[in-house]
Amino acid sequence: MGRKNKNLPFLQNVEILDAGAEGKAVARVDGVVVFTTNVIPGDVVDIQVTKKREKYMEGKVVTIQKPSPDRIAAFCEHFDLCGGCKWQFLPYEKQLFYKQKQVVDQLTRIGRVAIPQLHPIAGSERTTYYRNKLEFTFSNRRWLSEEEIRSGNEINDQDVLGFHIPGMFDKVMDIRHCWLQPSPSNEIRNAVRSYALQHQLPFFDLRNRSGFLRTITIRSNEKGEAMVIVVFFYEDQTAREGLLNHIAENFPQVTSLLYVINEKGNDTITDQEVVLFKGVDHLVEEMEGLKFIVGAKSFYQTNSLQALELYKITRNMAGLTGKEVVYDLYTGTGTIANFVAGNAGKVIGIEYVPEAIADAKINAVNNGIGNTLFFAGDMKNILTSAFIAENGKPDVIITDPPRAGMDEKVVQAILEAAPDRIVYVSCNPATQARDLQLMSQQYAVKEVHPVDMFPHTHHVENVVLLERIEPQE
Repeated sequence: MGRKNKNLPFLQNVEILDAGAEGKAVARVDGVVVFTTNVIPGDVVDIQVTKKREKYMEGKVVTIQKPSPDRIAAFCEHFDLCGGCKWQFLPYEKQLFYKQKQVVDQLTRIGRVAIPQLHPIAGSERTTYYRNKLEFTFSNRRWLSEEEIRSGNEINDQDVLGFHIPGMFDKVMDIRHCWLQPSPSNEIRNAVRSYALQHQLPFFDLRNRSGFLRTITIRSNEKGEAMVIVVFFYEDQTAREGLLNHIAENFPQVTSLLYVINEKGNDTITDQEVVLFKGVDHLVEEMEGLKFIVGAKSFYQTNSLQALELYKITRNMAGLTGKEVVYDLYTGTGTIANFVAGNAGKVIGIEYVPEAIADAKINAVNNGIGNTLFFAGDMKNILTSAFIAENGKPDVIITDPPRAGMDEKVVQAILEAAPDRIVYVSCNPATQARDLQLMSQQYAVKEVHPVDMFPHTHHVENVVLLERIEPQE
């Protein structure tokens, strides 16, 4: 064990033992756990420690002395810098193995959950071009490689359109080809960049908050149609219409072309007016013959094909017979609610975003579904005893919260509602485990089914079935 800088250890010939949560690789040196990134189990590496605590260390890999026998070549040209698909060098079957292991570890260690039935993780049929939505950022400060910086040469081509460098809000990496979203995503982005450079449209300065072009979001559906949302920092009608017309004229697949003038500090558009420039203001996705409208602000699972598998698993776990009252919490555009409605007596969907609830209602009407009701608002404020008395006591609650999991007041409201079964869909097994622990006095885990929605990343979805524990006499 040598030393390099900051009086922190330099660890040599360390074997990576495991792939942990949040994409961390795990090693152990002299009984102390070491967390690092961008390596896989079986790699033997040198690590410069950057943080040292009593029970663990964190560090950066300096050299791979011996690659893992499992290591394969990454297929993306942007792999080394892009923060996206960090598991490209791990064969897909190994990715699935470590994702399932991550779910089990977090449920048992954090939630202290016993798992009576563990289903094998459901892999994604597509491992590339599987996403239906990506957002790209315009920046006038291109991320420079170490070679470019060391060269001392003047860098003129600073305007870029791509992804943020991880951990650096004001640095963006130019993306030429992304393997995540099918055509015409790459073609649209590259055409927009070329047009903007040719017409000298100012790219956004993320640090000084100036410039014309901010972001572009591209959505696509299984029919090959696309939605494009261009966000500008200020209005310049001539420049705006020139760019938007260029998209419309060159990409007939764009059936929904929208724009936003966002003058505020952050890039979120949930509180902004989205203006329709050409086409319609939504895309349509289809599942089992059901059609779902997806608007500019709507949440929809970003892996459409795998979302169908996720919802099938959810419906199966719910054990519906056609009579049940089902509450679907964090319903989004009502996808799960409408998907299970044919197997239930009544479904109540609750969601924070009003625009999503508006889409959910339209989706129900368009599909001839008459047994769903949707409500917009804060979950912990809506899910009250008075609400339950008015809409019916739930037999089953399906909950699909964001990564942060459920607010404790929502958990308490679920416990007070006392459904027979809870199906908990999560994109973060760590917060799911925490919530399961909160419910463990009244509910027992019966089944666990991991689902891979995001190949080549460490992210994993997980579905858990809980059943109410009958009180002892």
